[in-house]
Amino acid sequence: MRLSRYFLPVLKENPAEAQIVSHRYMLRAGMIKQQTAGIYSWLPLGFKVLRKLENIVHEEQQRAGHIPLLMPTLQSADLWRESGRYDDYGEEMLRITDRHGRDMLYGPTNEEVITDIFRAHVSSYKDLPLTLYHIQWKFRDEIRPRFGVMRGREFFMKDGYTFDLTKEDALHAYNRHLVSYLRTYERMGLQALPMRADSGPIGGDDTHEFLVLADTGESEVFYDNAVTDIRLGAREIDYDDKPQCQSIMEEFTALYARTDETHDEALFNQIPEARRRSARGIEVGQIFYFGTKYSEPMGATVQGPDGKPVPVHMGSHGIGVSRLVGAIIEASHDDKGIIWPEGVTPFHCGIVNLKQGDEDVDAACNQIYAALRAVGLDPLYDDRKERAGGKFATMDLIGLPWRITVGPRGLKNGVVELTSRRTGESVEMSAEEAVKKVAEIYQPHHEASPHWEPMAKRSFHTWM
Repeated sequence: MRLSRYFLPVLKENPAEAQIVSHRYMLRAGMIKQQTAGIYSWLPLGFKVLRKLENIVHEEQQRAGHIPLLMPTLQSADLWRESGRYDDYGEEMLRITDRHGRDMLYGPTNEEVITDIFRAHVSSYKDLPLTLYHIQWKFRDEIRPRFGVMRGREFFMKDGYTFDLTKEDALHAYNRHLVSYLRTYERMGLQALPMRADSGPIGGDDTHEFLVLADTGESEVFYDNAVTDIRLGAREIDYDDKPQCQSIMEEFTALYARTDETHDEALFNQIPEARRRSARGIEVGQIFYFGTKYSEPMGATVQGPDGKPVPVHMGSHGIGVSRLVGAIIEASHDDKGIIWPEGVTPFHCGIVNLKQGDEDVDAACNQIYAALRAVGLDPLYDDRKERAGGKFATMDLIGLPWRITVGPRGLKNGVVELTSRRTGESVEMSAEEAVKKVAEIYQPHHEASPHWEPMAKRSFHTWM
């Protein structure tokens, strides 16, 4: 993509309505536009990042054996009356009446719909276990939407639902989701800590939230600092291996880590004082086991091995995909703009032409652009007739991890400049070497391999 042909409505000044970093930078970088309170249009740059995150979620869900489908945004109120939640959910639910006088609602979650799908098509224990999920827009009528996509009314969410014959099997599904979520977040360059949490209106006794530590987080969290040293990394995971998934779950949840709703001061004080931490956290996902809370009142049963009907044990598991865009920015930025991790960047590399219209510089930029495209990368070429300072400011604001700068002086010496957005380090090298280095950096991502580590701390010294 050439910037002269792209739709990137960047802003030079901070919007007055934006209170936190991610909201400011998403507006300034032309990623979103507010249409009404808590509801946004996703402009091309923001939409590219949203799709990158969605694809990672799909890949890791299906790697764990989960099956995608798509459920509607509008739901019948009758299903929610069956479960007993229609009157209990509160004013966050947007209730609608259609032209025939039928009560409808814009779904804030999908436990009732998925249970209705299950009971209509699954009747035997032989069809279990089953995990179905989708990624769909949701709506919750927040009384005070704020912080941009971090607390909007309309949001993009992955929600998955597990159906098992026994509690033991259902808890394995719980552990399987915990492991797959850890891998999902690490692929995005994030550390999201699983913390014992409150189940809220979803229900159930077993639930963990995944939180990204950030000063602007809405939740107060308390944890043993040793938990931040644990990584899933490049481990081979067999999601059907119950002991392995249980072991990983225990590894990541054995140390104290809780949200304020479940915080236990007495337990917390048993941690060595030097390791006790309190901070703010951004919730980016949650997993629940709630047993037969929905299956019993809604008649979601299967014929068991003895021929008798058995209500299935269920769980639900969510990832806030649109919220993750804001969370990544909160965790990865500086005073110049966003710093995208390589796994989710909208463009893999920026190309800056320091003298647009110079025949040699134009030709070199075009060759670099074509070479990056040829190895499967998606560069953004700033070919505008703008001053160099403005081009650098735009690249810093939108946060592409790597930049190749081409100018007449460097070309006379046979070099271009490759710059790391995260560290600010720059190295001169030939155009061919620069393309090769960028291709090497991204090679693991393009193989869609789980075996790579977040690249937040990598710099030129890793590659040269």
